[in-house]
Amino acid sequence: MGAMAAVVQRQVPEWKTREVENLASLINKHRIVGIASLYKVRTVQLQQVKRALGKDVTVRVAKNTLVRRAVKECGEGKKNIGELLGKLTKENVFLFTDMNPFRLSLLLNKSKVRISAKAGDVVQDDVMVPAGNTGLPPGPMISELQAVGIPTRIETGSVWVAKDTVVAKKGQKLTPRLASMLSRLGIKPLEVGLSMVAAYDDGRVYTGEDLKVDVEAVRQQMQDGWARAFSLAVNAAYPTSATIGVILRKARESALALSINAAFPTNETIGHLLQLAHARAASLSSALPEAGSSKEKG
Repeated sequence: MGAMAAVVQRQVPEWKTREVENLASLINKHRIVGIASLYKVRTVQLQQVKRALGKDVTVRVAKNTLVRRAVKECGEGKKNIGELLGKLTKENVFLFTDMNPFRLSLLLNKSKVRISAKAGDVVQDDVMVPAGNTGLPPGPMISELQAVGIPTRIETGSVWVAKDTVVAKKGQKLTPRLASMLSRLGIKPLEVGLSMVAAYDDGRVYTGEDLKVDVEAVRQQMQDGWARAFSLAVNAAYPTSATIGVILRKARESALALSINAAFPTNETIGHLLQLAHARAASLSSALPEAGSSKEKG
């Protein structure tokens, strides 16, 4: 019985052995091992992603079973690499690189495209039909739109969507009627492309959610943080290459105001002091005749 098992074990196809060796070599060679979902990704789109990533990322489509064997062959050479095995579900593509995993996730998101939906597809976000002209003539179209919950009106010989209307919520499965209508309206509700499932980075495993970055939000946070730090440094008179100019201007303005209020003449304040004295004299002069008149009347 043992001999028979040994024979069966030796009958493992040679290509599988080579593939496991190649995968193990890629894992050992690179700092980052990424897993991305191939759900609804077509071959053409995968080739576009490969071209977009260029030479910085090695993209391999492999069976999860072979990747598991390759990970196990790495042994202790990759700390905690075994934690990646729990993320191997469904059909995946594997990414090997030394690129920052957050940057890799951003590149994959940029490569995504929108496509039309079919009956039974599950939408990733709320699907909204915007108000406006459909460009379609009145007729059966009106009842068909209303049947999927889209309010209409007739204007200039065309059917118009009366108001922005959410026709499907995130996670909802599209009915055949709604999928067909969205296609006729030119609305592509599905976004397809490689989505990060997980990434191993030098001993740590990140989930796809961990790797999602709102670039605009981060940029805004950095700008707000810089503005607060700049204001604090200026108010504390802390000199840096960015604050020294503002600090010196504020110091000059404060010194000038102090000199004027103290009537201390300098080359810069004498003009202000003379103008102030003239204004006060004119104000006093305008008040004197009224005082003199009232005395004469008395």
